[in-house]
Amino acid sequence: MSRTAAEIATQPQLWRRAAAEAARSAGAGHSTGAGHSTGASGSGGVLPRAGERVAVTGCGTSWFMALAYAALREAAGQGETDAFAASEFPAGRAGAYDRVVALTRSGTTTEVLELLARLRGTVRTAALTADPGTPVVDAADEVAVLDWADEESVVQTRFATTALAYLRAGLGAVPGVKPVEEAALDAELAVTEPLPEALLAAEQWTFLGRGWTYGLALEAALKMREAAGAWTEAYPAMEYRHGPIAITGPHRVAWVFGALPEGLAADVARVGGTLHAHASADPLADLVRAQRLAVALAEARGLDPDRPRNLTRSVILP
Repeated sequence: MSRTAAEIATQPQLWRRAAAEAARSAGAGHSTGAGHSTGASGSGGVLPRAGERVAVTGCGTSWFMALAYAALREAAGQGETDAFAASEFPAGRAGAYDRVVALTRSGTTTEVLELLARLRGTVRTAALTADPGTPVVDAADEVAVLDWADEESVVQTRFATTALAYLRAGLGAVPGVKPVEEAALDAELAVTEPLPEALLAAEQWTFLGRGWTYGLALEAALKMREAAGAWTEAYPAMEYRHGPIAITGPHRVAWVFGALPEGLAADVARVGGTLHAHASADPLADLVRAQRLAVALAEARGLDPDRPRNLTRSVILP
């Protein structure tokens, strides 16, 4: 088993711990993740308070988790929430927010650190990271260190989903979304059930989602490209008929995270594609299936998922 595959399999237990940590933090009135915290005390910590206007940021996988959390927070009625790639955070927008939350597994990503430096003193900042010994700990006002969810793999899997589980659990009840503890149950099936042969044999995969699951669709496509060099695309589910359906056909998959839009199954069948929709499973658990598929395809193609082409664990620019 590759290191990446082994780390993917640990996600259910990590999500349960994330939910417990978030509940503890919310009960204490501040967030310290695994017991690590920096910055001013009594400030509300990493988990945004209800009513705050929040921006969430990151790069790559972390940006996609930011998109998912932003949609979840608004669905929970917690307040206006935007998500930006760190390099695309709008200049001059900082004053519009009560808090900016950055996601960075390594704590060393150049664009995130530059953004936090630019925001210092203009808006309260927080960060979720996996490493307490990295520059982000000093760059943000508060930091939650989820070092128990860190991973050795270059390709992010368990840290990203655990960070999202932590933030998601901090929202409390979200209409139409399972509690994190139930998502962990679904993930236990996702890490053990055999992958459908049609997914393994396909030549192209299009991932679709609505609301918070659009971020998961983007992340699934990224995992397939990173680990397996696969031809994948991702779109909002209702945009599928506005062009992307043209790519679907025999031996090509349309994978929907969450609820299946009315009529979409018939549209995929009409053009000869294969539909994958696990509507009863929590979408975050279905992302685990996509992670497993990426590893399986990499191995089938003679690639090493632990050593993906052209990638490093962190992007540190000169």
